[in-house]
Formats: sequence, structure tokens, C-alpha cells
Amino acid sequence: MRLIDEILDRQNMILAVKAVKSNKGAAGVDNVTVDELDEYFKENWNRIKGEILAKKYKPQPVRRVYIPKANGGKRPLGIPTVGDRTIQQAIARKLTEIYDPTFSEYSHGFRPNRSCHTAMAQVLSYLNEGYEWVIDLDIEKYFDTVNHDKLISTLREKVNDATTLHLIRSYLQAGVMENGLESPTEEGVPQGGPLSPILSNVYLDKFDKELESRGLHFIRYADDCNIFVKSEMAADRVMKSVTSWLERKLFLKVSATKTKVVRPTKSEYLGFGFWKGTKGWQCKPLQSRKQRLYDKCKAVLVRKRAAAIPLVVTFRKVNEIVRGWINYYRIGSMKGFLDEFGQWLRHKVRVIILKQWKKPRTIYKNLMKLNKMFKCNMSDEDIFKVANSRLGWYARSTGDVVNFLLAPKVLQKDTKDRPGLIDPLAYYLSKLAVTSVVM
Repeated sequence: MRLIDEILDRQNMILAVKAVKSNKGAAGVDNVTVDELDEYFKENWNRIKGEILAKKYKPQPVRRVYIPKANGGKRPLGIPTVGDRTIQQAIARKLTEIYDPTFSEYSHGFRPNRSCHTAMAQVLSYLNEGYEWVIDLDIEKYFDTVNHDKLISTLREKVNDATTLHLIRSYLQAGVMENGLESPTEEGVPQGGPLSPILSNVYLDKFDKELESRGLHFIRYADDCNIFVKSEMAADRVMKSVTSWLERKLFLKVSATKTKVVRPTKSEYLGFGFWKGTKGWQCKPLQSRKQRLYDKCKAVLVRKRAAAIPLVVTFRKVNEIVRGWINYYRIGSMKGFLDEFGQWLRHKVRVIILKQWKKPRTIYKNLMKLNKMFKCNMSDEDIFKVANSRLGWYARSTGDVVNFLLAPKVLQKDTKDRPGLIDPLAYYLSKLAVTSVVM
């Protein structure tokens, strides 16, 4: 079978549709949603397949959106239509089968059975082996500057199928729709579609192989690449050499201001920083990433808004945010931070609970109920004082009575109506225990 026939094979397309549905995501410029995907292909598949095989298929422009970056800037994304997203997924599946076994073992981004955690484990291994000078490479606007001709030429080395290459180039040149205006895409691989990760890895694989041939210790996650050496002199020499190679061979511009040689304690990679303890080099979440966790939870726990909706909705949102953050950063050291964050989180939640109860009579009744249920032995007088206090909600929620009656074990308890509030430190420690068993 030709590669295009494998891509358009019924079973491959079924799996592609399933993947797009599970990933959900927003609609493209045609406003067709993932829920309408089955109907869309039922009505259009024969036409689409015929146009692809005749090299006449024209993908629709991607819809331009922007997401915030950690440094305060915005990252442009291109959202394809769900139909194009499915075809891209089908192409990506087959390209991954061809290319992934040949990729460098030091490439970790957007690959099966690899993640930021495997990348960070390799980074710590390098540091603990004494490679304590870090070359932090920054490729300027990588996804927006990939040379189409060079990429297709690279693909042609293993993909000997003109129809497939024509289809891929069609997606590269599909254009971008922003504020109702369509712009051509003469270079770059727009982020946001299933095809861009595998194409970006194919393009940079030659760089990986070049670094391997030089015997360098490096890690690459998408366009984030760090190289590790043992001396500052070697670092300066390697930085100049690889910068020149990238610009000459792959037509990529390396940022002169952001590319730098640093010691590990000044290095940042994939949201982690580094510190050296008695057990050697370890990683921890950056302060900016910790602040981002606070900011996301604050947005959900705005008192006026959160008090007006059921507690079940608030708890689910907070639990999802905290679990996602800890799952990503769980390989880092952060017991102290999560203990402090957990106290802050529970205080915000207690404020919301008291605000929802609102009336002194309701506050008194509910606190007494908790006192009896959990056998806290708080006096009736103390509970009455809290219920009828003239202090503000925040001050009232700080007192011993509320802290004791709405203790972590109470907030964490699942009820028929809602899930319990996550304990960040306990959840992190449980993940550490699982990681230790696996290792």
C-alpha cells in the first residue's frame, strides 16, 4: 500500500476520529464541533477522500487564537477545523510509526512513552555526572519559521509518496484566519494541530543527530534544547558552533539575547529550576509556576462569585487545577510550598462556606452539626460567638473554632452532594510514593 492509502484506511481514520473526539477542543473557522464530527464525515468523506487522492484537496485556514505564556507574552495557536484536525491526526499516526523509532533518545517532546518527566530525569542525570555548565538555546519563533521546502525535502528522505507530501504541504500552506482576515503561511508549522508536533520533531531530528555525532550531552523537548558541558570555555565554544549550524543548515535564527551559558542554579527548563542538596542536584517548580497555581485558584475562589454557586462546582474546579499542577511538577521538591498553599486554599474555602451560610442562625446550626458529627467538643458559647460575630468573613474564618470545625479532614470528606476538597500536600506525597514504587 502507498502511504496515502494507509493514512486514509478506514481503521486509521476511525482511530483518528476517536482521538480528536477525546481531545475535544474548539471549533475551527467553519464552526463545526467535535460532537458533529461523525455526521460531518458521513456527509463529506467520499468527496474529501477523492480530492486528496487527486491532489485537489484544500484545507481550510486555521483559526488564530492566543494563549498566555509564563513570561507574560502570548503564544499564537492555529486551530484547524475538526475535519482537517482528523486528517492531520491520521497523517500524524502514520508518520509517528515511521519516524519515532529513528528519533534520538535525547528527544522527549510529543513522543509516545516520553514526557517532561523523562526529560527532567535525564537533565538531573547530566548534572549529577558533573556536567554543570548549561547552554540554554532559544530558537526565535521556531514554529513560525520552519522552512517548508527544507521540511518537505527532509520528509522525502523516508516518505516516498508524492500524494502524502502534497497533502502535508497543503496543510503547511493552509493560511491563517484572524479577525475575519485570511493570511497566507509561507513558512512555519502552526501550533494547535495534531500534525505540528511530529513535523517539528522531524525537522529538528537532524539537529539531534548532529549533536550526537559531536558526542554532546543534550536534552530537547520540542524547540526547548539545553546542552550540558563541564567547563565555561567548552560551553562558549559549543554555543557559537551549534548556533552557526542551526542558522546555516536549518535556516533557524537563534536568539542572541535569550541564548546563554549559565550555571544550573540560574537555569530554567520546562518550568523547573535546580538546586543542589546532600543527595545531589534536584529540581523544583519555578516561583512563576507556583504563582500561576495561586492565580488560577484565586480566579475560581473569588468570594462573591464562588459563594453564589454550589460548592460542588467550586470543589471540582479547584481539585482539577491542583491535581493537574501537582501531576506535572510532582518530580520536583515542594513539600513546604504545598503545605503553605494547602493552608491558604482551605482558608479561602472556609470564607466561601461561611458566606454561603450567611445568616448567624444558619452558621450556628451548621457549626453545631459539625461539632456533634466529628465529636470536636467545642463549647456552645464559642460557636455562638463565631456565628454572631461582627468581624468580616476573612477574620471570622481565621479563628480557632472555624479552623477546627472545618478542619482538613472535614473539607476532604466526600459527601453525596460533592467531592471532598483536595489536600495538596497529601496528594503530592501519594504521587511520590507511587513514583518510588515504580522506580
